[in-house]
Amino acid sequence: MTTFVQVLDEFVDKVWDLRDRRVDDWPLMSSPIPAMVICLVYVFVVKVVGPKFMENRPAYDLRRVLMVYNLFQVLTNIWIFYELSRHGWLSGNYNYFCEPVDYSYNEASFRVLLACYVFYLTKFVDLFDTVFFVLRKKNNQITLLHVIHHGWIPTTLWPGIRFVCGGHGSFFAFLNSFVHVVMYIYYFLSAMGPHVQKYLGWKKHLTSLQMAQFVAASAHCFQLLFFDCQFPYLMSCWIGLHEVFFLGMFLNFYRQTYLKNKKQKADSLLAINNNNNITKKTH
Repeated sequence: MTTFVQVLDEFVDKVWDLRDRRVDDWPLMSSPIPAMVICLVYVFVVKVVGPKFMENRPAYDLRRVLMVYNLFQVLTNIWIFYELSRHGWLSGNYNYFCEPVDYSYNEASFRVLLACYVFYLTKFVDLFDTVFFVLRKKNNQITLLHVIHHGWIPTTLWPGIRFVCGGHGSFFAFLNSFVHVVMYIYYFLSAMGPHVQKYLGWKKHLTSLQMAQFVAASAHCFQLLFFDCQFPYLMSCWIGLHEVFFLGMFLNFYRQTYLKNKKQKADSLLAINNNNNITKKTH
């Protein structure tokens, strides 16, 4: 038993030596435990404490709060996308087939590092999406997909930020920050009220955009199976499988929300038409 513990300790030490030392003193980077605790508290709050607290209370009117919150998210993700574009994926200096992590302190690599770290922090801010649903008693929107998507990402992203913050591993942050700009613009407009909501008939396409990013990000990771690249193979698989998992969940959500509902509406209209035809023949 002692031998096994010693071997395990040695293995952990060797893995830890591979970390990105530039973020050693940054908040939440010393261990994945704080992120895991925050995520567990989040699930407990939105599934147990929150609904119990709101059980006999009217829904809160958070329109102005939501507008400020969504605007903050839009501006933050615009900055992240800009930084990762200018110093990374649209700079002309990044290779889409293989981009090892630059662990130096030169301006471009450090700006990419900072943008990825801020991207990671926004995943904790995203947890307020669900809190606002609870306070507004929008419990129908607190789906399994929503809770897993928000409650798991801060933990699963931690290894990427801790060990490979930049290079090939930053491609998902590049895509996801753009998607979140579009998504929070939609939420900002929706928070403005019914007079604007009636023009927001493109939520289905927003879901399609989210799925497209998972396809692109997973393909970008798994291509390293066919290229010799100085980027950790296991980390590339970890990121790729992460995207495939969420792609599957979003596909199921898309099918249940849009395709199945569309078929049900079509069946209902057909039944109504048939009833009308029977009524006309009767008269």
